[in-house]
Amino acid sequence: MTESSEWLIYRGAGEPHDGMNRLPPPPPWRDFSGRDAVDGGDTAGDGDSGDGSRDRRLGAHRHLAELHRPGAEELEMINAALYLRRPLLVTGSPGAGKSTLAHSVAYELGLGDVLRWSIVSRSTLQDGLYHYDAIARLQDVQIAAQGGYGSAAGSQGAVEAIGSYIRLGPLGSALLPSDTPRVLLIDELDKCDIDLPNDLLNVLEEGEFEIPELQRIADRLPDGEAEVLTADGTKVRVRDGRVRCRAFPFVVLTSNGERDFPAPLMRRCIHLELGRPDHNRLATFVRAHLGDEAARAGDDLIGRFLERSRSELLAADQLLNAIYLTDAAAPPSRDRLADQLIQRLDRPR
Repeated sequence: MTESSEWLIYRGAGEPHDGMNRLPPPPPWRDFSGRDAVDGGDTAGDGDSGDGSRDRRLGAHRHLAELHRPGAEELEMINAALYLRRPLLVTGSPGAGKSTLAHSVAYELGLGDVLRWSIVSRSTLQDGLYHYDAIARLQDVQIAAQGGYGSAAGSQGAVEAIGSYIRLGPLGSALLPSDTPRVLLIDELDKCDIDLPNDLLNVLEEGEFEIPELQRIADRLPDGEAEVLTADGTKVRVRDGRVRCRAFPFVVLTSNGERDFPAPLMRRCIHLELGRPDHNRLATFVRAHLGDEAARAGDDLIGRFLERSRSELLAADQLLNAIYLTDAAAPPSRDRLADQLIQRLDRPR
């Protein structure tokens, strides 16, 4: 391109134009178009429900990175968690690949879709286990009573319908009984409030939890069972208001290292710290998402990223953004644009 403005879609000209027709396909890790083709998911297959989540995490060109293998310590800790049926606590800087690890294990071992619980400051154990929508149930009972249809409150039909108002969370779904473990990603645990790490202890230790709303009426349910919705959107039957795993899920807890966790939680986890990636690992990361040609073209950016990361807090996805945009758009001001996209995360505000 001869002019630095040729790659711009929005030009700030104040006049409508057809520039959106020139917008190229999204980067593979931001491509959500596959969601249109979702057809019930595949929770027992290769870990891709059809929504593109696997490709966004592992890379659409991951076959080009197949020669790369995790380090010995990383492999040992992952396998230790698998053997011991213990959660894996993965710490490291942003963009180090902590979340991708869960998807990689699920894909290689054929453990189905990854259940993801993204933690925020207001997250509670209840959010991860299940949600009972009592208000919706009350509204439906009132509407049925006023309209003269459906099941009145307290009738057998209304009792059986309680499962329609219960949805298991990611943690609750992971603890459903199955012959093979599900993979659960509890992402950014260090963003939680002070109580959640301790609240998790019993569930992670015992591999079970109770749903009091179902236990109270278990004797009035057919065979003590109620059909509830899972985090995957499928329906399962819960007996006697208790969810109890047969195969303990492979649980990956991630943390950016922003806080310390209580000793009881650390004792129950296998701890893996991901160090700063080297040139080969970053190049493999770029190849998996953008292909071999983009990795070669962005080799100088990888080198500059590594040099800066010695003294600055940077994330690997910033590098992906820079290589994709400078390759797809190819503006003459390549280095300047790359520096704007790769800004230190620990800079003063």
